[in-house]
Amino acid sequence: MYQVIYFDNKPLFLCDEIDQLIEPLIHYDDTIFIDELDAHTVKTMIHEMQLEKVKAGVFFHPSFPELFKAFKKKFTLITAGGGLVQNEKNEVLLIFRRGKWDLPKGKLDKGETIEACALREVQEETGLMNINLDGPLMITYHTYHEGSRFILKESHWYWMKASGEEKPVPQTEEDIHEIKWVKPQDLIQYYSESFPSVVDVLKRAAI
Repeated sequence: MYQVIYFDNKPLFLCDEIDQLIEPLIHYDDTIFIDELDAHTVKTMIHEMQLEKVKAGVFFHPSFPELFKAFKKKFTLITAGGGLVQNEKNEVLLIFRRGKWDLPKGKLDKGETIEACALREVQEETGLMNINLDGPLMITYHTYHEGSRFILKESHWYWMKASGEEKPVPQTEEDIHEIKWVKPQDLIQYYSESFPSVVDVLKRAAI
């Protein structure tokens, strides 16, 4: 198995096998490949992924849980929940926030379940109340700096269904300035203006 973690637009694959997707990457000069797990190699991979010359990373270890645990220890983990919302026409809801087409999501509150978090954040950011949670979709990871902290954000995504004729209302205090419904076959047009982790979620809806 493998897990992708994004450093800006650059993917790092943590994996316990080299499959057909990952194998070609390790032959590129701008890919960093590490297959030995210890405190030094984890730090090295994190450092290398932030270099401009590096475009991707592959970190291999036969025990994926051990690898993932060692990697997450180097970050402050923030958990978030969000939704891929489809209406009765199967159109997908996109929000425009800080120059990117995005999906509604937000941080988990203390004592809150991740499912409740995802539903609450979608309702707050879109103004839609008639939404049903339709099951888990996937988990994405991306990194960013917040002051002196290096954050690993773990976003739990859920399928959601919107019913009725409610009109979305963007939550402008969260820098959301536009909301639109998009046909699944048209989602590809928005990939170039979305975060790569969001694109991974959108690809699930475009199938």
